[in-house]
Amino acid sequence: MGGGGSRRRTCPEALRVRPAGKRARPEARQSAGRDPGAAVAQDLDERLPGGPRKAVVIVFEGRDAAGKGGAIKTITQSLNPRFARVVALGTPTEREKTQWYFQRYVPHLPAAGEMVLFDRSWYNRAGVERVMGFCTDEEHAEFLRSCPEFERMLVRSGILIVKYWFSVSDAEQERRFQSRIDDPTKRWKLSPMDLQSRARWVEYSKAKDEMFKYTDIKQAPWYVVNADNKKRARLNVIRHLLSLIPYRDLTPEAIVLPPREPDAGYVRPPMTDQTFVPEPY
Repeated sequence: MGGGGSRRRTCPEALRVRPAGKRARPEARQSAGRDPGAAVAQDLDERLPGGPRKAVVIVFEGRDAAGKGGAIKTITQSLNPRFARVVALGTPTEREKTQWYFQRYVPHLPAAGEMVLFDRSWYNRAGVERVMGFCTDEEHAEFLRSCPEFERMLVRSGILIVKYWFSVSDAEQERRFQSRIDDPTKRWKLSPMDLQSRARWVEYSKAKDEMFKYTDIKQAPWYVVNADNKKRARLNVIRHLLSLIPYRDLTPEAIVLPPREPDAGYVRPPMTDQTFVPEPY
């Protein structure tokens, strides 16, 4: 949905949380040649267990090939998997189709001190389901009515909801689709649904505009990411996310490896009794 719109939102000053003392910037802590996104993501990882133990939900939405998956990978590559996880639900089952629409997302919500990144989310109903006719007009209208209240309920329960819309231009999406077609190692990323969504660009734009109209609420606003440049988009998202998550400066304690205990006469069994992986390299 929605392409390269110019709508911008800055982080509200009330949400900016600064450390009490000086803290080295992530750029200064990265080693030479290291992905800068990984360094900034490491800074994010240090915030999750410390300070107020917030539960964090991050929603990634946008057109196909907008760069959502790459941004999620950059964020999570340096995060502790005990505190952060990615949720990418597939097509609902026949049973799930009969449930309350939000029901299948609820079990994946985080506890205090955890972060869940939704690679697409309940907003499927406002996007692909709406445009492709996978839901009725009544179901779509009910979603637009109930989604803001659902999110307000989560916020009142102590969950921080951050919603990112990756905005990619028509020309850039076409370039990325063509790259997937030309590169056999990327072709698996291109689905028949992607091609249909490309043909229905304007319909997706209208659906996105309507979604923003009803769900861009102050408790859980939408943040638009200019995603035509993948690297800049990833860094901008991580930097913005860092500004939203409360934390306190946690200087890690020095870790000293304990000495090994004496062998005490241990003798390893013959190596011929074990099966080893062949070593052709």
